[in-house]
Amino acid sequence: MPLINRKHKTITGYIHDWLEPDAPGGFNFFSGLIVALVVISMISLAIETEATRADTNLPAWIDPIIDHVNTFIVYAFAIEFALRFLSEGEDPRHRFITGRIRFLFSPLAIADVLAFAPELIVMHLMPEAAGPWLAGLRALRLFRLFKLARYVPAFGIVGAAVTRAGMPLFAALCVAAAQVYVAALLLFFIEGDTKPEAFGSVPRALWWAIVTLTTVGYGDVYPETALGRFAAALVALAGIGIVAMPTGILASAFTEEFRERHEAQQKRAAEAAKAQEDQVDLNGP
Repeated sequence: MPLINRKHKTITGYIHDWLEPDAPGGFNFFSGLIVALVVISMISLAIETEATRADTNLPAWIDPIIDHVNTFIVYAFAIEFALRFLSEGEDPRHRFITGRIRFLFSPLAIADVLAFAPELIVMHLMPEAAGPWLAGLRALRLFRLFKLARYVPAFGIVGAAVTRAGMPLFAALCVAAAQVYVAALLLFFIEGDTKPEAFGSVPRALWWAIVTLTTVGYGDVYPETALGRFAAALVALAGIGIVAMPTGILASAFTEEFRERHEAQQKRAAEAAKAQEDQVDLNGP
């Protein structure tokens, strides 16, 4: 993981090269540091949910250590975002005021801000704050996972595959929503009078329809009449298609994305080899 991938004329150029994973050399020291901080943050969040409970079995000294770790991570992410914003002018898309505004409203930039800003504000403006709303504030740390999209290639492939399959997935979602509604309506008419607590209205029957069509099958709600069970069997069989449809769409999208990336990598390797051969020919024996 080289610290400097290429030479630049300005300090902001070096900062952008350090923080930007698409620079030549790819994953570097700073990328690895951010990934490590994200992983540590998720581990500390999990431990914190146990350490803050009154009936916890963890020793008392764990809680202040978790607080110190999270404080360090919040400041680290704040500094990283400030450096990224400072150096983002090196990207032609984000130059000048309009470019910086475009950068601030990009999904990854918004996720970066939510990953540290709310807790940083509470630390400085409301240090003695307490209450159940702090649990919701801690939940915002999940936005730190979006940082991995910059540095871990697998997340980029997932995002590209989902984007590629966007319209087919939306179509599958519409079909699934229609099936859920029809199933709930069907059981409302059949079982509404027999089990009004579960099927007495379409909203009540929606829980059973979702659980059944997704093949989860908790078994807490079920029809009792013969006609209702027959209808439920048809709905359960239809649920297989709801699960299989998006699975097939995503599998196809992943296959296409992997194939195109592999072909692009081979093309770049072939071009590099040809350029090297041409250079040898120019230099002569």
